[in-house]
Amino acid sequence: MSKTLFEKIWDKHVVDTLADGTIQLYIDRLYCHEVTSPQAFAGLRARGLKPFRPQQITCMPDHNIPTLHQDQPIQDPISKNQVDTLEKNAKDFGLTYYGLQHPKNGIIHVVGPETGLTQPGMTIVCGDSHTSTHGAMGAIAFGIGTSEVEMTLATQCIMQRKPKTMRITIDGQRKPGVTAKDIALYIISRMSTSGATGYFVEYAGEAIRNTTMEERLTICNLSIEMGARGGMIAPDEVTFAYLKDREFAPRGEAWDKKVNEWRELYSDPDAQFDKEIVYHAEDIEPMVTYGTNPGMGMGIRETIPSLESVDEAGRISYQKSLAYMGFQAGEPMLGKPVDYVFLGSCTNGRIEDFRAFASLVKGKKKADNVIAWLVPGSWQVEHQIHAEGIDKILTEAGFELRQPGCSACLAMNEDKIPAGKYAVSTSNRNFEGRQGPGARTILAGPLVAAAAAVTGKITDPRELL
Repeated sequence: MSKTLFEKIWDKHVVDTLADGTIQLYIDRLYCHEVTSPQAFAGLRARGLKPFRPQQITCMPDHNIPTLHQDQPIQDPISKNQVDTLEKNAKDFGLTYYGLQHPKNGIIHVVGPETGLTQPGMTIVCGDSHTSTHGAMGAIAFGIGTSEVEMTLATQCIMQRKPKTMRITIDGQRKPGVTAKDIALYIISRMSTSGATGYFVEYAGEAIRNTTMEERLTICNLSIEMGARGGMIAPDEVTFAYLKDREFAPRGEAWDKKVNEWRELYSDPDAQFDKEIVYHAEDIEPMVTYGTNPGMGMGIRETIPSLESVDEAGRISYQKSLAYMGFQAGEPMLGKPVDYVFLGSCTNGRIEDFRAFASLVKGKKKADNVIAWLVPGSWQVEHQIHAEGIDKILTEAGFELRQPGCSACLAMNEDKIPAGKYAVSTSNRNFEGRQGPGARTILAGPLVAAAAAVTGKITDPRELL
């Protein structure tokens, strides 16, 4: 029987099916951070339980950690308590813990792939919606709630309804200056933030196959922003080359055996998806958002849609969104002034994102009116930045590197955009107050962010490349 990639992995991990159709699904890897795990560990203690398979659990703080002076005690008492609690829980239960300044610390969705903990064919969960990132390596990965974190800790299984399947094909070749972030924002702008609700999405097509591994991580990371349960891409030679010799990847004969298994992870030619959607790469331009959800995006040279073009049921929220942002329907985004630029997050905090940013700012200077926060997604990324001399390019252009962490993606640390200020951000969400109370977020890729950083306004990066 023909199967999709999702079905092949899912079916291998089904432990039992209950009478009402609920699936008991085996989980290969659980990632824990400081925000969604405290109550889960408290639940274990209350029931006198221990983690069922501790070797398959990895813990690290990322949301609450500062991105300056990590060698000093965390100043914010709430953040300090969150981080200290995770460290104590990991120690008490004998779990792998990568704390502040550990060489493998960073954003958990960056560290998992770059260390080889994330591998094709796995089922992966974390108490964080952007766990969908790991699906880029041909895994089923999705975010879960705190009670489900406790369930996974206790049993290495989770109770789930099987989602529907969707394939989004991007055919053709993308144009110069278009990044993976632009592809993702384009898809969300067409799908809306609820268009994939109830589905697990597989990305396919020429434009997807021609992406790098890190670009695939960006695309799958944003799957959740259109309502999907998760996103995934079939593993191929790009995946295998990226994984080979990573710290936790198989080696020797075990590597050869695994690669042979991974080569079978693809959707059969006649596999049936519940929904099929096709987009064309040549239609995609560098993207920016103009509103307060990731679906409110447009090509950088377009104008903000008119109220009449919006579905009648959504017009009140549309007007509210524009009022919050201080924008008007029908006006361009090009030329709008920028106060902050943020490069980082689990969406765009990898080495390729810093290479792209540096390629545009090289030989130029940071605009005087812009405060830029450049935050590596992990210490490994930070080391690569120095090893490749990217730090020198950034320094000469007037930029400074911060230390790894989630940073200004969600303002659970000191990196908060002040009220009323505009931030061009490479993160994943532009909700009201997401980057700080009253902050106004414009989502974009690393090239658009770099162009804004050196011009002080929304600028088409293709003019500077």
